[in-house]
Amino acid sequence: MQRVLEVRPIGVVRSGKGVHFQALHQPDESSPEESVLEIFDGPGMREALRDLSGMERVWLVWWFDRADGWRPLVLPPRGPARRRGVFATRSPHRPNPIGITPVRLLAVEGLRLRLGPCDLLDGTPVLDVKPYVPAFDAFPGTTAGWIDEVEATEACKPRYEVRFSPLAREQLEWLRGEWGVDIEGRMQALLARDPSPHRARRIRARPGGLSEVGCGPWRASFQSDETTAVVTVLRIEPSFPLRFLLDLTRTRVPDREAQQAFLKRWPGPDRSTSANAGT
Repeated sequence: MQRVLEVRPIGVVRSGKGVHFQALHQPDESSPEESVLEIFDGPGMREALRDLSGMERVWLVWWFDRADGWRPLVLPPRGPARRRGVFATRSPHRPNPIGITPVRLLAVEGLRLRLGPCDLLDGTPVLDVKPYVPAFDAFPGTTAGWIDEVEATEACKPRYEVRFSPLAREQLEWLRGEWGVDIEGRMQALLARDPSPHRARRIRARPGGLSEVGCGPWRASFQSDETTAVVTVLRIEPSFPLRFLLDLTRTRVPDREAQQAFLKRWPGPDRSTSANAGT
């Protein structure tokens, strides 16, 4: 009989990232962003944090609390549309949804650990903190199987040129200027490498020869030309239906106000009446 193990979170991360799209698969070390690990107050917790100061990096051991079950074969977002064994990936869909991340430790402030960039969503429960020890935790030159192959491919020049229609450009600049929502870079990276349908990259075919790519709570319709290797983004749209945006019981709807404002400005062919119902 398999043993049942019990774990209890020691705290939660406050990263400001509400959706998976905002959390890169590995922290961007060049980013100036900061996150905070809030340690729950309890017997011995303050003493447990003693001697962390002076350590440049720590490991966070955490729980994929928004994973929906496990799968033996998963489709990684990187590389061709090929399923891999889950133990050869960092997918959240694991028998035990445990993640590990090395992060910079900027400061210890009581029960708060100020951290550098991390790949955890806001509110992620943390199970443990361990010191990063370079002599034991770094193995330069180690091979990584299929991941090495993918990285070699990604190191090559992107195959496609990504262009934006006047409407898409206007929408992107409006989102960036009015709401601080910037999805252009991520969209460029996804489509320039390979615009073919891929579930994990949220690229799928649409009727009429078009395709769409999802970028967090937003999506874009586009068309690609294999002959010229050009991808043209035609328009931007919210990913959430209006009924979700108006339902305040749904607390995890990122960019809610921006999406409502977007639908009032660009209601779309079947949204003009319902979009304005939110005023």
